Amino acid sequence: MTLLAEQLLNGLQLGVMLFLMAAGLTLVFGIMGLINLAHGSFFMIGAFAAAWVGDRTGSFLLAVPAGLAAAAAAGIAVEMGVIRHLYARSHMDQVLATFGLIMFFDELMAILFGRTPLLASVPAVLRGSVDIVPGVPYPVFRLTIIVVGVVAAAALWWLIGHTRLGMLVRAGATNREMVRALGVNIALLYTAVFGLGAMLAGLAGLLTGPILSVQVGMGDSILITTFVVIVVGGVGSVRGALAGAMLVGMVDTLTRAYLPTLLQGLMHASTADQLAGGLSSMAIFILMAVVLLVRPRGLFPAHG
Repeated sequence: MTLLAEQLLNGLQLGVMLFLMAAGLTLVFGIMGLINLAHGSFFMIGAFAAAWVGDRTGSFLLAVPAGLAAAAAAGIAVEMGVIRHLYARSHMDQVLATFGLIMFFDELMAILFGRTPLLASVPAVLRGSVDIVPGVPYPVFRLTIIVVGVVAAAALWWLIGHTRLGMLVRAGATNREMVRALGVNIALLYTAVFGLGAMLAGLAGLLTGPILSVQVGMGDSILITTFVVIVVGGVGSVRGALAGAMLVGMVDTLTRAYLPTLLQGLMHASTADQLAGGLSSMAIFILMAVVLLVRPRGLFPAHG
């Protein structure tokens, strides 16, 4: 029971991180119709900036805004310098251009910080564990990630559903030409949304840094999982991104934790471990296939 509780919390924590990534990516695609493969680069930039500032200052409170600002600034610069020239181009052009950005940012981080992974330390106040229920300790930092993710999801829900910017975002996703005809500065709106998405990715990166190593290319693998989240939840839907992230996080975590034990009861231990490793890696893609068979547009597709 203790292991199950810990794995459920791990799944929730992974789901929160995936939501922070998927929310910005699905906003960009839903509003701009843009396929952005470079979204994982903002995850990496946020992690590197926070780790570097934290190492130089010893302050996590300074590292967090540094990571957010670096990711948002990179996103705004990319949108103004590259992305806005791709809106009217084909998806293939968008894929090729943003793939080029991945290589550019990977090499830039290597030039600035080297190939050796950076160590991002957990702040002293967030070290240690607390008992969620008696006998079930859980790291304080991982709980903090969950809380931050929930707060970010609530803030994004309020922003999209209850502010003028959110109204323009929803209107732009429905009919861009009509919004432009009403005098709204679509270029500024697109830049703001892209910067917001990049900042959310940077937040995910700086929170992940102390758990994983901060290294060049760290955003590439999580980007694949993020696209699975978006497809499962429904392209262009923030609600779908949240549902898909939680589902993918739970499936990935629980299969990796329990599948080896289940298979060991059916076959030799070494064979079971090898098979479980492969099946665990495939689990989220099997989930995506099943969801698309039942709901081809995802669980909560945008626009009905």
